[in-house]
Amino acid sequence: MKHQRPVAPNLTVSIVVYNSSLELLRSTLLSLRSAARQALAAGLQGVDVILVDNGSERDYQHRLRALAEEVCAEGTLALEVRTLPVNLGFGAGHNRALARATGDYHLILNPDVEIAEDALAQGFRRLRDDTSVVMVSPLAVGGNGSREFLGKRYPSVLVLLLRAFMPGLGRRILPRRMARYEMQDACTGDTEAPLLLASGCFMLVRGECLTAVEGFDERYFLYFEDFDLSLRLGRLGKLLFAPQVRIVHHGGYAARKGWRHLQMFMRSGLRFFNQHGWRWI
Repeated sequence: MKHQRPVAPNLTVSIVVYNSSLELLRSTLLSLRSAARQALAAGLQGVDVILVDNGSERDYQHRLRALAEEVCAEGTLALEVRTLPVNLGFGAGHNRALARATGDYHLILNPDVEIAEDALAQGFRRLRDDTSVVMVSPLAVGGNGSREFLGKRYPSVLVLLLRAFMPGLGRRILPRRMARYEMQDACTGDTEAPLLLASGCFMLVRGECLTAVEGFDERYFLYFEDFDLSLRLGRLGKLLFAPQVRIVHHGGYAARKGWRHLQMFMRSGLRFFNQHGWRWI
């Protein structure tokens, strides 16, 4: 009787850009390439990257393709650029990548994130060794080295308004409540912790689970689509803060990005609470 050797699992990565910083994206892709080498050595068959451009300016698209060709020329990554005619939003952009290909494991990644060399290998091992885990969320620091807390408890309207409009004031007048929302009690140090909500800047997910929940809800243009996805994935298994998976996140709060982002934040927040339940304070 002939026994077939089991096929090694593969990883797909989706990154959505919209006139995003090419300098930060270069750092993201180079760190991803380095991490892919270790992940391949750890047992992955391949790492395929789908870079979705959400209708950026024409000149930007040319420079984006040149960067992609430069990064994938070395051969570690298989990198595809897909250009959309208009900006469909964060979740919709990722869904276009998911429709193209969803691997055994899938990484939703922001174009402003650098990942540690062993991040993919560590995350892959964690998912491989425990089938009850459907998503891994990393330990993150900001570009200035300060700790970021990507895992969240269910939000209240008060906490979100303070974070969106007056984050400094919120930390001064309600430090315990703000810290509790960010799970600072559970996600500090080297201990794994279960999560309810995870940030969309880095979500390492089982591909079959992402397919089962049909990806992101495209009614969210920007903000809260990751919280909604977290709640739906959480019905299939555990979401896990895994501190052995490390990243540097160069993003920022909506308040730092101008009034238009605040409007999108409030619109998506309203949809989230209407859909999943209101909590005021």
